[in-house]
Amino acid sequence: MEKLSKLPGFSLRQLWYFVAAAEEGTISGAASRLHVSQSAVSLALNELERALKAQLCVRRKAHGITLTPTGAQALQQARALLRQAAELEVESGSDAGELAGSLALGCYLTLAPTVLPRLLHGFDARHPRVEIDFTEGTQDALQRLLLAGELDLAVLYDMEIQPEIAQVELYRRRPHVLLPADHRLAADPEVALHDLAGEPMVLLDAPPSSHHTLRLCADAGVKPLVRHRTSNFETARALVGRGLGYAMLIQRPANDRTYEGLPVVYKAIAELSGYEVSVLLAWPRHTRLARRSAEFLAFCQEEFADDAA
Repeated sequence: MEKLSKLPGFSLRQLWYFVAAAEEGTISGAASRLHVSQSAVSLALNELERALKAQLCVRRKAHGITLTPTGAQALQQARALLRQAAELEVESGSDAGELAGSLALGCYLTLAPTVLPRLLHGFDARHPRVEIDFTEGTQDALQRLLLAGELDLAVLYDMEIQPEIAQVELYRRRPHVLLPADHRLAADPEVALHDLAGEPMVLLDAPPSSHHTLRLCADAGVKPLVRHRTSNFETARALVGRGLGYAMLIQRPANDRTYEGLPVVYKAIAELSGYEVSVLLAWPRHTRLARRSAEFLAFCQEEFADDAA
């Protein structure tokens, strides 16, 4: 094990003040959040820059602060260090072997209604002293939050994953077509996209779902007639239930009716036989998983073991 040769020239308090200033965008905002004076925040930033021998931000009156490229990188590392320090404090004060503290979890919008409740309920039963704060969003937004250190983990589709993101597969799902129950093809065991080419489509427009859907159509040689776009999964189902078009989706709720109570049917896609999309648990590649995150990862793999089989 490598021994520490010297103490760092900065303190956790300076990192804390730096993170607050970066997140608030102004010295005054950070001071208000931390309940300290503006001069205390400015001094902490000056001392941190001196210790790191680098300019972390540009400060302009009436314009707040702007991070330099070095500052943006330091912000990610500062958040990680502060999280590790908080974890050390919590675990040192916990009973031997007991897991405690907070976990910041992200989840892709359409996965959240069916995945989050299951995970929150199951993990809470196993580790009641861990508080999970979750954020729903699109994949690009969640990946930005992961890399910025604002999320520990995120549940994502295996679509447009950045190289800086590490991941494990939890399970797979087949895309399907959603039709109103009285559609002319509703009784068929599967539906070909070519048979729907002339009909209006309801496009789930929550990146990267929209890109993925249109790419699958293009690969099948079909150019869909997009009539409606929505970023809301249930709105897409509701529009289909009203007969306003068909939709291509991956998630499938247990309830085959819309919020209005109108029946819809799910059909396998003939051109995509055998094609599946992976659901992942992801985290920043450069970050060592904290104990809470590692335990949550192991729980997710156990929870979805049957789904992945």
